[in-house]
Amino acid sequence: MKQAQRLKAVRYDIRGPVLRRAQELEAAGHQIIKLNIGNPAPWGLATPDPIINDVVHNLASAQGYSDARGIYSARVAVAQKYQNQGATGVQPEDVMLGNGVSELIVMTLQALLDTGDEVLVPSPDYPLWTGAVSLCGGRAVHYRCDESAGWQPDLEHLASRITPNTRAMVIINPNNPTGAVYSREVLEGMLDLARRHGLLVLTDEIYDRIVFDGAVHHSAAALAPDVPMISMGGLSKTHRAAGFRSGWLAVTGFTGRDTDYLEGLQLLANMRLCPNVPAQLAIQTALGGYQSIDALVRPGGRLHEQREHAWRSLTAIPGVECVKPEGALYLFARLDPAVHKIRDDERMIIDLLEQQHLLLSHGTGFNIDTPDHFRVVFLAPVDVLDDAVGRLGTFLATYRQ
Repeated sequence: MKQAQRLKAVRYDIRGPVLRRAQELEAAGHQIIKLNIGNPAPWGLATPDPIINDVVHNLASAQGYSDARGIYSARVAVAQKYQNQGATGVQPEDVMLGNGVSELIVMTLQALLDTGDEVLVPSPDYPLWTGAVSLCGGRAVHYRCDESAGWQPDLEHLASRITPNTRAMVIINPNNPTGAVYSREVLEGMLDLARRHGLLVLTDEIYDRIVFDGAVHHSAAALAPDVPMISMGGLSKTHRAAGFRSGWLAVTGFTGRDTDYLEGLQLLANMRLCPNVPAQLAIQTALGGYQSIDALVRPGGRLHEQREHAWRSLTAIPGVECVKPEGALYLFARLDPAVHKIRDDERMIIDLLEQQHLLLSHGTGFNIDTPDHFRVVFLAPVDVLDDAVGRLGTFLATYRQ
């Protein structure tokens, strides 16, 4: 049996051949240090107890389907979140819940794209965006994020990528994999381009509260209430509830002329019946209670200190450079080509895995066109990060392609 032809163009390398090789090594009895995905739970960053307790308390009432858009109390909580961020017009009827942001990414694109339609996607990106555009029959057109400018999007390059076939612009802020937090000026420039060209804006803000050193996350919906926009977030990162698969989207900037698209999105929501109901029950408590993430990201907090330690250690390796991330959970490091001549970064990551039993992610898996980057997740405790960076340094000292 052959797979569908449309899958031939779909890649999701962070769970691709490298991970399969890691699983083979584990099956053979090897212990692998896994710094490849942003999964908080394995590193002791647990979902806060009040969220767990609320889900358990309401579990008996979560046995039936909910409204296809999600339970009302959770949608109220999400609407209030956006209101507090400055998008004052968001109401519960503008909110739809999903089985994580990943499901909602696919749904928003399925409702939008016809064969050959183009979507502007950052490079580097979270690769589900590029893969989902291809899966839905569209073409991902990548716009450059400038490493020399702290990985901020290059507005001139972005503008040059717009064609008559462009339907939407994707904004990932804070960015995965780079950790960039976009400035207000850059965001307003991106949103003005969308406004002038009649583009739908799709904003992935899953890391909106994971920011460091006084960086400020600006809600795109608050900056451009007149631009048609789908803003997405969830509990996976800020509330360390990745396994709950609890996410949401908020619709802003749509007019009466835009209802056809929203009707299509509602159709897709109806077809999946509803999001996971127990996970929806976590949202109101998570968004309304004490925000424990704030203590983790301020100086002295665990995530802040792990970021600092991992960045210092990583950049101490000869030939390794890295823009210090202002947000998210990752270091997106660069190998100086004058020191490390890498032609195939996926091969390098597999060789590292086999020789040092350390699992990282290769840069081209995030849709950049040079094989000189890799991503490190800094969720692990400092002693594990030290071990991992030590293994990486040992490997790079002698590795040649």
